[in-house]
Amino acid sequence: MRLPHAAILFMALFFIGIIPSKGQSPGTWSLDKDAEKWVEATLKTLSQDEKIGQLLIPVATGQFTALDSDAFAKVKENIQKYHVGGYHVFGNELVSGALLINRMQDLAQVPLLITADFEGGVGYQFRDATRLPRAMAIGATGDPNFAYQAGRVAAEEGRALGVLVNFYPVVDVNNNPRNPIINIRSFGESVDAVEKMAVAYIRGTHDGGMMATAKHFPGHGDTSEDTHLMLPTLTIDKDRLQKVELPPFEAAIHAGVDAVMSAHIYFPALEPEKGVPATLSKNILTGLLRDELKFSNLVFTDAMDMHGVTASFSREEATVRAVQAGVDFVLFTPDVATSFNALKKAVETGVLDKARIDQSVRRILRAKAAMGLNKSHYTDITHLDMAISTKPHLKVARDIAENATTLIKDEKNFLPLQLKPTDRVLVLNVYDSATGWREGKPGGVFVREFQTRHPGSMVIELSDLTTLPEFELVRKVLPDFDIVLVNTFARVAAYRGSINLTENETFFLKQLAKMNKPVITTVFGNPYIPMSVPELPAFVLTFEIYPDAEVAAVEALTGEIPFRGKLPISLPGMFELGWGIKK
Repeated sequence: MRLPHAAILFMALFFIGIIPSKGQSPGTWSLDKDAEKWVEATLKTLSQDEKIGQLLIPVATGQFTALDSDAFAKVKENIQKYHVGGYHVFGNELVSGALLINRMQDLAQVPLLITADFEGGVGYQFRDATRLPRAMAIGATGDPNFAYQAGRVAAEEGRALGVLVNFYPVVDVNNNPRNPIINIRSFGESVDAVEKMAVAYIRGTHDGGMMATAKHFPGHGDTSEDTHLMLPTLTIDKDRLQKVELPPFEAAIHAGVDAVMSAHIYFPALEPEKGVPATLSKNILTGLLRDELKFSNLVFTDAMDMHGVTASFSREEATVRAVQAGVDFVLFTPDVATSFNALKKAVETGVLDKARIDQSVRRILRAKAAMGLNKSHYTDITHLDMAISTKPHLKVARDIAENATTLIKDEKNFLPLQLKPTDRVLVLNVYDSATGWREGKPGGVFVREFQTRHPGSMVIELSDLTTLPEFELVRKVLPDFDIVLVNTFARVAAYRGSINLTENETFFLKQLAKMNKPVITTVFGNPYIPMSVPELPAFVLTFEIYPDAEVAAVEALTGEIPFRGKLPISLPGMFELGWGIKK
């Protein structure tokens, strides 16, 4: 019997020890004798400078990088002069990303732990890979198997690229509608559902051959500020933490999660020193995470260029305090040399104990051995087209998007649409901002799919750049249409600090709700938008912003697929957790 290429690749990864063994004890990696010997032998050969460097992870973009370029010279310096232990890759083009990862691995004396944010699958970062829905869309399906499949697909494709650690799942319980940075990145607001989905995602990640990360410890779901912009304070007591924030992390630890990422949030109930984020708190990362929750694997900081840290601490102090707190990897160091020298000085002056450095380095080396880096660190670029964007992977993405599409309101029974060829339909794409869309401006796929089914539909775009006279002009043409389809696009993005539509857009939608004709609003991205315009008569939620969500929305609106999703959050004053109309 001839095995398919994907099966051959999977078996090869399994037999060289890359895929974590099933049945491992919670919080530990199972290494064979050769791997354990490699860890101890490598640790003995490293100089103090080389050990210090292992704790640092800078960032590179997976775009084509010539070997004589300034960008590659910087990468080479970080690896060979400062001995960094890993590299975080942002996306661009698949082959160039895999090539750069290979080049970086070739430079390293100790193989690098390559990390990435594949929250929406590898396609969230790299063009042409499978783009998966993020956590809240998975939560809306109510099916942990979809979480498992998403973790597995992201891991299989990420591993084919040469990435070893996925900074996912987010296990924060998103119970604050005003949270501008977690939102759809979380599975929802039910502690139990977040636990189940996170455990399933971790299991899928392991079966796909990568390491999973639970973030943002000890909980980022109840903030209303973006830690990229400031240091939020979460004034909740320990009892509340034990009931809401911590259980998903405990579940992840018992599921064998490989890493935990810290939150740049101040918790007065856990840290007596005012203004110290969890990332720099020994009480939280050692006392709570290591000692109480018995977590023994990797601890990463969140990105150290975020204002949640930089607003109050210098690069040098933040780096040293993070390691003192119990961190193994200082992620996204704005300046590798500065962080390296700060740690070196701290060791030389006795601020940091050498044994503390050895503790993290041993843990890092064990993680690398668990991923098979003691045997091979090479990515075979010729296998990318066998492992990425395969039909089964794309089907997983489509299935999740279709099962996540949720109808929460249809008070005039508009849906599914019963379109006549003569119906005049207006599609209004309403954007929180006209610019800054990292994956490309959305809405075009919805328009294409809908116009395929109903040719002649008119499209108007509204955004923060739309002037009041332009809003008025749109209002004047509304009577010319029989049906109005409103698509809102409000994204969750770093450094924005807001997830809402503009005041002018919100006012316009309130006026639109007064029309005596079918007005159906499909919400892409921030699912709390209906709370600002509850007057609208029909709402469909997708919990995402990407093409598959747009296709699924059109299919559901036209009755080609049923509405299957249920709210993984509540919409205070409107609908309870678990609400969803089946049609």
